Amino acid sequence: MHTVIEPKILYFGTSVVLISTMNEDGTSNLAPMSSAWWLNQSCMLGMSSKSQTVQNLIREHECVLNLPSIDLIPSIDRLTLLTGRNPVPESKALRGYTYEADKFGVAGLTLLPSQLVQAPRVKECPVHLEAKFVMIHPFEQPSSLVAIEVHIEKVHIEDSLLMNANSNYVDPSKWNPMIMNFCEYFGLGEQRSASKLAPVFGPDSVE
Repeated sequence: MHTVIEPKILYFGTSVVLISTMNEDGTSNLAPMSSAWWLNQSCMLGMSSKSQTVQNLIREHECVLNLPSIDLIPSIDRLTLLTGRNPVPESKALRGYTYEADKFGVAGLTLLPSQLVQAPRVKECPVHLEAKFVMIHPFEQPSSLVAIEVHIEKVHIEDSLLMNANSNYVDPSKWNPMIMNFCEYFGLGEQRSASKLAPVFGPDSVE
């Protein structure tokens, strides 16, 4: 039996992403979000155009997508309801957001220089994806929501997550990403079964 409901959100489970961008004054901004999906070497980010992150992306055309593991939940939680926009947009103020200039400091995270973009990486995150802005797509008009397409230019992976030394493949049994499921934090459970896709796209696939 199924019941028809009207949920406020449809966050059935997506990875948390810490997006680092550069502010207009040359300082860095850091924002957690969880409406992201990847296809090939690109990523689509769903956010409000009122956010500082979106404004920075449109102006600077670059960012870093830092993927936290579950041990960083306390740091992510400290960034919740903070914004880099000053003054705070009215819609965010009504939801309890406050302005914070030093988000790295508040979260207790460390800036790490990137190689291709000006925005810093987050040292504590095991995955860093340096990305370039491609296009912005209006979403659910009329609203402030937008979908931003970025192309991944360089991938940094913590050595301990690789299948072996000098490997181009991440061992999924070692990677435990932070998942946002209906606005609550989760991690991955144990692997349930093998997938027929693994041989097609994994390290044993034929190029």
